[in-house]
Amino acid sequence: IGESQEGFMSLNSTAFSHPPYFLLIGIPGLEEEQFWIAFPFCIMYGITLLGNITLILIIRAEPSLHEPMFFFLAMLAVTDLVLSTSTIPKMLSIFWLGSGEIGFLSCLTQMFFIHVFSTVESGVLTAMALDRFVAICYPLRHSSILSVPAVVALVSVVLVRGVLLVSPVCILLHRRHFCRHRVIAHSYCEHMAVVKLACGDTRANDIYGLFVVFVVVGTDLVLISVSYAMILRVVTRLPSREARRKAFSTCTSHLCVILAFYTPALFTCFAHHFRYGVPPSAHIMVANLYLLLPPTLNPIVYGVRTQKLWDRVLIL
Repeated sequence: IGESQEGFMSLNSTAFSHPPYFLLIGIPGLEEEQFWIAFPFCIMYGITLLGNITLILIIRAEPSLHEPMFFFLAMLAVTDLVLSTSTIPKMLSIFWLGSGEIGFLSCLTQMFFIHVFSTVESGVLTAMALDRFVAICYPLRHSSILSVPAVVALVSVVLVRGVLLVSPVCILLHRRHFCRHRVIAHSYCEHMAVVKLACGDTRANDIYGLFVVFVVVGTDLVLISVSYAMILRVVTRLPSREARRKAFSTCTSHLCVILAFYTPALFTCFAHHFRYGVPPSAHIMVANLYLLLPPTLNPIVYGVRTQKLWDRVLIL
């Protein structure tokens, strides 16, 4: 009886402890194709590094680009670099080397960076929409409304909001016990993918995760929509067709970036929470592109569509 009790206690303590590692499998259902899928991912990551680092260096070196719009753009580039670098190297090691093991604390750290900087990216896109609103609707007061202290304060609020909202997610998971298998059916440590491995009632994690999504995405999309509604009202009243075309042109690149970011983000979020019969391979592929496509496209879209940046790129 004593031996059986000791065995039961040992098994129980092992079952309800933090696992030493998780195993990321990559893209469920496409394990054999992952080796080839990694090549376009690697090319996109290379473009992300080259494009965003170039963008940051140009904005830093060129005094004429020291304006709110370009400060926000530099912040967006830094955010994209952190987002992609926190996931893609590990993802490529899974696809090419089969190296899917990731330590428990490393998994939580990766999750923290992914969700904090996804929240920051959403906030920066909102700040850029507000900048376009002020520039078009109040052009004479643009520099006074969005002064350097105001821009710094806005960026600080975006960063603090991300950290404050995402930290409880990681704390809740750290306090969870994991008694199921350690295999994560994903290419990186996404919150809901890890929650599925926890023991007991995980409704608190589910509810708080949805709360963060609705607070961040709901607030930011409302502010972006209101900003562009006001911009549209002002632009349609401009007397000159050329002035209207120029005003719309300054907003086109930002709208493209918004669509590239929010479309896969909302798809992967609702697929995790509500599971509307989405095939796992399609879901994980979109989730991967959500962290790679916007960082790849942002420097290209802004570099081509923004005349000041394009001129500097051509000079270089």
